[in-house]
Amino acid sequence: MSLKEQITEDMKNAMRAKEAGKLGTIRLLLAEIKRKEVDERIELTDAHVTAIVEKMIKQRKDSITQFEAGGRADLADIEKAELVHLAGYMPAGLSDEEVAAEVAAAVAASGAAGPQDMGKVMAIVKPELAGRADMTVVSALVKKALTPAA
Repeated sequence: MSLKEQITEDMKNAMRAKEAGKLGTIRLLLAEIKRKEVDERIELTDAHVTAIVEKMIKQRKDSITQFEAGGRADLADIEKAELVHLAGYMPAGLSDEEVAAEVAAAVAASGAAGPQDMGKVMAIVKPELAGRADMTVVSALVKKALTPAA
């Protein structure tokens, strides 16, 4: 079963169970998937759907930060609940050691010699780790691996 089909099934189950919060989150996700399919006139793969989920998770995290800074704990709680529902559609995350090993392998495979080769390494590592690791952390690890020790 594809990820999109799983999300649709989860929506039906949420409707039957009368889980309003989960249902709303899933409907937002399906609307975003449909928008992307219509705009680009393509059938989305699991990788595309994962990218959409990842983007929505990032939006929720940003919103939570803003709401908490503004003293709106009620709105932050809603965003946190949506975040939990969305996180269920992400593939299992990698440990820090696994991410570091992937970065080291990408550095070796690209033959990168310094910070100027960061783009080459990221081009190799991004498709491998997309959705399974925080790309800002991956970017920092690549930068650290390419920067010579002083």
